Amino acid sequence: MTQPRKKLLIVDVAALGWDFVTRRPLDGLSFHRVETVFPALTCTVQASLRTASLPRDHGMVANGLFFRHLRRVMFWEQSAALVIGPRIWDGLRRTGGKVGMMFFQQSLGESVDLVLSPRPVHRHHGGMIQDCYSQPPDLYGRLSSRLGRPFDVMHYWGPLASAKSTEWIVDAAEEVMRSPDLAPDVLMTYLPHLDYDLQRHGPDSRQALQALDKVYAWLADLRRFAETAGYDWLFFGDYAIEAVRGGPVFPNRLLRDAGLFAVRTVQGRAYPDFFTSRAIAVADHQVAHVFTADRDSTERAAGIFHDVQGIGEILDRAAQQRLGLDVARSGDLVLVADRGFWFAYPWWTEKGEAPDYAGHVDIHNKPGCDPCELFFGWPPPKVSADPTRVRGTHGRRGADTSVAWASSCEFAEQPQTLIDLARMVKKRLE
Repeated sequence: MTQPRKKLLIVDVAALGWDFVTRRPLDGLSFHRVETVFPALTCTVQASLRTASLPRDHGMVANGLFFRHLRRVMFWEQSAALVIGPRIWDGLRRTGGKVGMMFFQQSLGESVDLVLSPRPVHRHHGGMIQDCYSQPPDLYGRLSSRLGRPFDVMHYWGPLASAKSTEWIVDAAEEVMRSPDLAPDVLMTYLPHLDYDLQRHGPDSRQALQALDKVYAWLADLRRFAETAGYDWLFFGDYAIEAVRGGPVFPNRLLRDAGLFAVRTVQGRAYPDFFTSRAIAVADHQVAHVFTADRDSTERAAGIFHDVQGIGEILDRAAQQRLGLDVARSGDLVLVADRGFWFAYPWWTEKGEAPDYAGHVDIHNKPGCDPCELFFGWPPPKVSADPTRVRGTHGRRGADTSVAWASSCEFAEQPQTLIDLARMVKKRLE
């Protein structure tokens, strides 16, 4: 008689890079090397995993997208409809299997049976109401009650980001797996903690190894719990953090100096004018998508970025096609940083010109990813305006950007890329 297939726990461990884990192996857990997706960014990698496809197919080319018809940059939008294409679990759900997603990006409205994602309500006059979106609707309340504490989004991102957010996620995932009325056949979750201290202090720091030890403890705990609950498990890293040695590059400052990036001044502050700008750069760690008004603007922008220290590649449409990035959402040019450099979004140089959101954790209004939000500025609770404090970054492609994975599943062959791994998981679920 055929034994029923075990359930499966899939854990995305932020910043679990191959070179990093080999510095301190975990007893009893054998990691393997695999190439990540380019760009090596959270939303891009997670979309590739759930669709087993390249960005040209699923469309999530970065954590933030520029919507040309709106003339607006939108970071960290959570609609599942942003991810195009079939999911690796579609066959499983057609046969009655259940799928859960906890703290995955673009999970709201996803074709799954259980969803949990941070979704605070921002008050009109400042501050926010802490909350999580969940399906079924009472899931978050049930988990908070059983764990004896709600999820605190202040520990999930910002200057207070810490191990507390990952501890809650681990405890909640275990609670879901132990609950007969909740436990799905596939549970996908995300552990963010390692990313914080590697960006703050760099992968070569004492703090980075301490953070790795904490992650190892959580993985060991999840492994034991999953096996007890009848789950196989798969742990994988989404990107590798490299040390910042060169510093930040400011593509929007270069475009503004050349007259291609336009601003409108409001009470002395320089806000971007995307309606009249001829070129803008959506900075996202080591990748920046440059959107232009026409071919002449594209050529001018390419000339401006040529030979700029810290810019390793300028990808035109042909180069993007070779890398699987040729999709309408991608920039007319894509900048890739040199090793040890990263792209910062500011277009201003004078402190007084900074938009009001620059000094705050404001992931939805800033038209670029801002790792400075991991540091306090002065006076608190403002965030730092000093990008030289960032010590770790990610996103580019290279021989040193591989990630680590480990699993209790027996796959027929060794995957070479994360997309290969996703295809193997899909086959297992069918």
